[in-house]
Parts: sequence; C-alpha cells; structure tokens
Amino acid sequence: MSEQLATATQKGLGDAVTVTEVKSLNEGTQMVRNGDAVAMVALTSPTTLQFDYAGAKGLSESGAARALVQGVADHAGLTLQEKDLVPLVQYDSRGLSAFYVVFGATLSSFVLAQGLTGAAGKIRLRHRLYAMGGFAVLIGVVAATIAGPILGALTAPWLLLALTLTLLSASVAFTTKALGAWLGAAGIALAVLSLTTVGNAVSGATIGYDILPSWGQAISAVLPPGAAFRAVNDYGYFNGTAAWSSLLVLALWAAAGFGLVLLRSAVGGKRTKAVQSQPNAEIAEAV
Repeated sequence: MSEQLATATQKGLGDAVTVTEVKSLNEGTQMVRNGDAVAMVALTSPTTLQFDYAGAKGLSESGAARALVQGVADHAGLTLQEKDLVPLVQYDSRGLSAFYVVFGATLSSFVLAQGLTGAAGKIRLRHRLYAMGGFAVLIGVVAATIAGPILGALTAPWLLLALTLTLLSASVAFTTKALGAWLGAAGIALAVLSLTTVGNAVSGATIGYDILPSWGQAISAVLPPGAAFRAVNDYGYFNGTAAWSSLLVLALWAAAGFGLVLLRSAVGGKRTKAVQSQPNAEIAEAV
C-alpha cells in the first residue's frame, strides 16, 4: 500500500494492528502467501479498496482483519473487494483440525508419561523410555496418516507432519516424566498446567497467534503445543521457512526432558549405593 493509504489505515485501525507499507502489490501478495502478513490492502481505484487475505491464518485473525478493513472502507465510502489468497482446505473450513490433532497428541502423551511415572516401581526405566519413544513414533505416523492422506484435513507433507507430531509427543512425554521424577505429584501438576492447559490455550489454534497479547505470544513460541501448531500450519499452507524454529523448540524440549530423566536416575542410583555402603548404625550400637 502507498504511504498515504498506510498512514490512513493505521489511523483508522489504531494500535490493534501493525500496518506495513510495501512498494508493490506483488510484494504485499508475497507477504500474505508466505504467512508474513494476515492481509494486504490496496487502493486500486478512487472508489475501490482491494483486500487480499490468508484464510489459513484462521478465522479469528482473518475475520478480525476483514471486519477492521470493512469498517475503514465504510467510513471512507469505498467499495471493498475481497480475495482469499491462502484458503483453508475443503475438509477444514474452520481451521480447527490442527488444533485437535495437536491437542490429541499432547494429551495422550501426557497420560502415558503420567501412568509410566506411577509404575516406576514395577517397570524398569529403560522400558519406560522405550515405551514413550515408541509411542511418539506411533502416534506421529498414525495421526499424520489419518489427518493427512485419509481425511485430507491437514495439507502439510506427510513426512514433515509425522516428524512434527512425533517430536511433540516425545517432548510432552519426556518432560512430564522428568517433572514427575524430580518433583513428584507437584511435577505432574506443573506438567498439566504448562503443557496441556496453558500450552493449548495460547497455541494460536483457536485464538490467532497475532491476536494474543504479547505475553501470550512469548509463551506460545516456547511451549510444545504452540510450536507444533505453527509448524503444521506453516508446512501446510505457507512456504515452511519459519517452521524450522518450531521443530527446534520441540527437539529441545524432548532432549531436555530425556536428559533430566537420566540425570534423576543417576542421582538416585548414587544415593542408593551410598546408603547401602554405610555401616548399620543400630548393629554397631548393639555390639
């Protein structure tokens, strides 16, 4: 949009949005297609305002942008022409499929880790780790196959979708196991709060990431559910160049959780050996 239109639009919309001036329509269109902008506004004639948007950003973000621009057009007496440059797929008209897939993988992985934490006295650690790792691969493959090729609800390439969901499951399961091993019941409660409750609330799936407050955006970017949702959406509808950072977040959570579980086992093993090596104080006193 031109500098004059950008200034007028920013003034009309207020601080609710950020307006960026571009040099050409092609540049604005490319930003929308790449996911760098929710929509593009251009004055194509003295009486016509062109509004191109990305429906794949979600109904909350695209709907809010449409309502705001419609208000500007009505106030200025302009005719608004709309075009969805990145529409949602036919079988995901409300853009909620990614949310349900991410939430399902998150919840099931948490429940598995919680159960295995409670069975620590009956199942060896390596078997528990094998179970969580195997489940992560299984749910990644199954969920990607059902939501992708079978139902057509998610458009991300199957391999990348399966990788994202596998990393999500591993990050949630290993982190839950680590918190439970170090903090006990309080750790499980912390996992519920951070990974399922808050994590899914600020993931950006139901309430668009750009609509979240600044603190919500900061939390969403570093929690597994938010990272997984953005990776799935970016691979599916946009160019995927920004998804690598989300995959890195998931990998770091999984690695950190796995490492903390091993560290807790090592510390516990040393304490047990130390106790066993000490003389029995009661026997010594009796003698």
